[in-house]
Amino acid sequence: MRGASKLTSLAAALLALVLVLLTSCAQIPRSGPVGKSTDESAGKPNNAPVFFPVAPRSGAGPESVIEDFYLAGSGYEDDYAVARQYLTQASSVKWKPDQRVLVFRSARVVGTAVENVFNYELDLAYTVDADGIATQLPEGTKENIPATLTKVDGEWRIAQIPDGTAIPEETFKVIYGSYPIYFYDPTFTYAVPDVRWFIKKKTVKAMTSALLGGPAPYLKGAVVSAFPSGMKLARESVPVVSGAAQVDLSAKDLVEASNEDRLRMQTQLALTFRSQPDVINVELRANQDLVRVEDNGSVLPPVRDKDVPARQIAVSNNDLVRLENNKLSPLPDIKSVSALSPRLPAESPVSQTAAFLNAGRTTLYSIVPGQPARALTTRAGLSRPSFGRYDWVWTAGPGANGATEVLAYRPAGIAEGANVPGVTLTPSWLAGRKVKEFRVSREGTRALVISELNGKTSVQVTGIIRTGDGTPRDLTVPITLQTAHEPDQGVWVNDTTVAVMKGSASENVTPELVSLTSAAPQALAPWPGLTALSAGNGPAEIYGQSAEGIFQRLGNGWSPQLKGAVDPSFAG
Repeated sequence: MRGASKLTSLAAALLALVLVLLTSCAQIPRSGPVGKSTDESAGKPNNAPVFFPVAPRSGAGPESVIEDFYLAGSGYEDDYAVARQYLTQASSVKWKPDQRVLVFRSARVVGTAVENVFNYELDLAYTVDADGIATQLPEGTKENIPATLTKVDGEWRIAQIPDGTAIPEETFKVIYGSYPIYFYDPTFTYAVPDVRWFIKKKTVKAMTSALLGGPAPYLKGAVVSAFPSGMKLARESVPVVSGAAQVDLSAKDLVEASNEDRLRMQTQLALTFRSQPDVINVELRANQDLVRVEDNGSVLPPVRDKDVPARQIAVSNNDLVRLENNKLSPLPDIKSVSALSPRLPAESPVSQTAAFLNAGRTTLYSIVPGQPARALTTRAGLSRPSFGRYDWVWTAGPGANGATEVLAYRPAGIAEGANVPGVTLTPSWLAGRKVKEFRVSREGTRALVISELNGKTSVQVTGIIRTGDGTPRDLTVPITLQTAHEPDQGVWVNDTTVAVMKGSASENVTPELVSLTSAAPQALAPWPGLTALSAGNGPAEIYGQSAEGIFQRLGNGWSPQLKGAVDPSFAG
C-alpha cells in the first residue's frame, strides 16, 4: 500500500503543461489588448494545462489500480479515456466523471471486511460539484470512496465506483481555475459574481451551462438571471469562431423573448466571458441561426464591482467626522452626537444618513441631516452597523430570548418622531451563534457574516432576499470561507474579496485577504496593535487602526496616515 507522499510524487512526475499555439454582438468589457480567438469546439488547448496519465500496468494489485485510476482521473482528454481503462466494460459505460471532484490533501487505500472491496480514504480540501460550485473544507475532513474490484483477463479492474473524480490539491490548482459567472441584482442595476471552478480547457461551454443552470444555492433568491428557467444549450458545445462565442440556445425560448431580455442575456454572457481572452463577442443563436439583438439604449449595462466614495466616516473628539484626503472635517449638516459617545459609525453610500453604536455597543443610533440622532434598537452586544441598498442599515445582536437576530432599519426620509421601518430576521443557520460582524456587499445582494459558536469562528457569505420594494425578507444559507486565524472583524475589499483579522491592542496582527476566487487566504503584512480595518476600492485601499493612528496598506507594509481618529469606515 502506498502513502500520500508517493502518490503526490507520481502526480508531479506525470504532470505536463501544453501551451496554446493559436491564440450585431455584445462586446466583452475588459482592459488591455485582446488577441485572436480559437474555436473551442476544435479541441485546441486554450492556454490550458493537460495531464497525461499512465495506462494500467500489467500485474498491478488492487490498491495500485485504485490509486492509478484516480491519478488518471486528472486526465480529462477524450472523455477520461485512460481512466476508463481501469474500469470493467460495464462500469466504464456507467461512470460519470464530471459529476463531482474531490480535492484531497492526502489519500490512501484501505481494505474492508468485504473481499475485493476497498475504501479510498481522503483528507478533503474541498469538493466541486457538476456546476463548478466549490465547498471549502477544514483540515481533517475525511471521506471514504468505496471501490469494488474484479479480475478481467487476469488483471484487476474496478467493477463498482461512485461517479466523480478525486485528485490531489496540487494537481487541481494546475488543471482547474476559478471563474466568476455573472447574475443581476433584482433591479438589473448591478452585476453579481458567482465564482465557479472549471477545467481550464473547457471554460466557455462550462460557464454557459452553469449560467443557464442558475445561481449557486447561497445566491438563489438574492439575484436574478436574464435566462428563463429551463432554457438550455441546443448543442453540447459553445464554439468560439473568429472571436465570437456562438451560444446556441433553445429556439422557442430565445425567439419568443423580447429584445430587451435578449440584450440582457447577451450582456450576462459577455460579463461571464470577461476572463476568456479568446472571446471578444457573443452571438445568440437559435438552431445555429444568428438571432439579431438590437441595442437601442433601452437597457443600461449593469455596474460591476461597484465603487465606494473616497471618503470615510470616523470618530474624533467623541463626535462623528469625515476623513478624506488625510484630513478630518465635520459631517455636513449633521448635528453633534458627542453626548451619546459614538463608536463604530457607518455612512450610507446613497444619502447623508449615518448610524453608530454607543460605547457599550448596546444601542444602535441613526442620524439624518437636520434631525437629532434617534435610537433604533437596544440590546446586548450589537455588531457594527452597515448600510446596504435602499438606505437600509443592518446590525445583529441577541433578541429578548437571547437568540441571535439580524436587524435592518430604513431611517432616511422618515420625519422626526415617526416610526422608522424595521425588519427582524432570524435565520436558522445563525441559531446559537454570536455575530461579530455583518457587512453588506457594495451591490447589496450579499453580506459578510463573521460569527462564533463554542469558541469557533466562521467566516461566511450569505445572500440577501428582498421583497419587490427592496425590504429585506430573508438571508440564504451561506457559503463558508476558510481563514488561517479566527477573525472577529472583516470588510469588503471588492466584489469577490474580503479582508478579515482578529484585532489586538497588544500583539502583532496579521490581516488576511480572503477571496471567493482562491482556495487559500493571503496573509498581509503584520502590524502591532491593529484593532480596526476599513477598505475602499481594492486591496491597495486597505486601512488599519492602532493606538498610534490610522495606517494604509502600502506594498508589503503599512504607511502612517494620521492620528486623532478612530473606527474609520468607508460608506456601506
